[in-house]
Amino acid sequence: MDYATFLQILDSTLRLATPLLLACLAGLYSERSGIFDIGLEGKMLVAAMATGAAAYLSGNVWVGTLVGIGASLIFAGIHGVASITFRGNQLISGVALNFVASGITVLIAQALFGQGGRTPPLDGPARFSELTLPGAEAAKAIPIIGPFYAEVLSGHTILVYVGLLCVPLTWWVLYRTRYGLRLRAVGENPASVDTAGISVVRLRYSAVAITGVLCGLAGAYMAAGLQAGFGREMTAGRGYIALAALIFAKWRPWYALWATLLFGFFQAFALRPDVITRTFGFDIPSPALDALPYILTVVVLAGFIGKATPPRAGGEPYVKER
Repeated sequence: MDYATFLQILDSTLRLATPLLLACLAGLYSERSGIFDIGLEGKMLVAAMATGAAAYLSGNVWVGTLVGIGASLIFAGIHGVASITFRGNQLISGVALNFVASGITVLIAQALFGQGGRTPPLDGPARFSELTLPGAEAAKAIPIIGPFYAEVLSGHTILVYVGLLCVPLTWWVLYRTRYGLRLRAVGENPASVDTAGISVVRLRYSAVAITGVLCGLAGAYMAAGLQAGFGREMTAGRGYIALAALIFAKWRPWYALWATLLFGFFQAFALRPDVITRTFGFDIPSPALDALPYILTVVVLAGFIGKATPPRAGGEPYVKER
C-alpha cells in the first residue's frame, strides 16, 4: 500500500467515524448520568430524515440541521419521560424508539416526497460544503506531514471538526466542571447526590437533552454531509456500533475518539477491497469486508477487549426515599 492510498483510507476513516463519534459521546453523557440509551440509532435516524426533508424544502442546510436536532430532542424527551419520570425499563424504551424511528421516517418521507421513503437529493446550500484549512495547498509541498494535513485533516465539512472539538469539550465538562462532577456522581450513587440537595431528575434530563443534540448532529451529518439526502435505514446500525465503541472506550471521551476511529477505519477498509487484494495478495468477498465493523462490535461486547465497568447506577430508576 503506497502512502497516497493510505492517506485516502485515513480521509475516509475520519469521515465515516464522525457520526460514530458524535453518537458515542451522546451515549457517554446519558450513561454517565445513569440512563442507558440503546435508542441512539433511532435518534440518529429520525434526525437524518428531518434534516434531509427540511434542508430540501428550505434550501438551507442549517435549517435542516436545527430541525434534525429538534426531532432528535423529541425522541430523547420521550426516552427521558419513560425512563426518568415513569421509571420504566430503559432498554425497552430505547428499543421501542428504534422501531418507531425505523417506521416513521419512511412513512413521513414517503408522504412528503413519494420517492419510496427517500428524500430528494441535496445540493448547493442545502448540503454541507467542505472546508479547506489555512495553508492546506501550500503544505502539500512538505514531505509526509504536508499531504497528511492537506488531504486527511483538511477538506471536511464543519460537523467533522465539531465532532473532534466535542472530545476535549466533553472531557473538560465531565472532569473540570461542577456539572460534570455531579453528572458522574449521579450515575454512580444518585442517593448521595439527592442527599446533597441536588436534583437527580434535573441532572438526568439535562444529560438526555445533550444526548439528543449530539445524536441530532450525527443524523444531520449523515443526511447532509456524508451523503446527499435521507435514505431508508441509512444509519445501518451505527447507533449500535457507537454503543459498542462506548463500551470499548470504557465511558471516557478520549478513548471514545480512538475507538470510533478504529471502527471507522474498518468501515473505510471495507470500501476499498482493491487495497486488500494488493496488500495481502488475495481477494476477500465484499460481504465479509462489510461485516468487519459488526464483527468487531461482537468482539467488544463479548468482553475480549478487557472488562469494562459501567456506571454503578446505570439502568436503574431512582426512587427518592421519603
